[in-house]
Amino acid sequence: MTNHHETSVFAQLGAVLLTWHARQRQRRELARLTERELHDVGLSWSEASYEIGKPFWRP
Repeated sequence: MTNHHETSVFAQLGAVLLTWHARQRQRRELARLTERELHDVGLSWSEASYEIGKPFWRP
């Protein structure tokens, strides 16, 4: 007999961990952008700074 609930829980946990990792990576990359690059993507330094300062678990 297969317990599909456990598989689902592990799948959800894996998805959450992947999301957290992606946020962390994206914020690290955002921190490396120059003022010009931020302008090109439509962000001010204060907006980028706010996003960079958020913990990985916050969207």
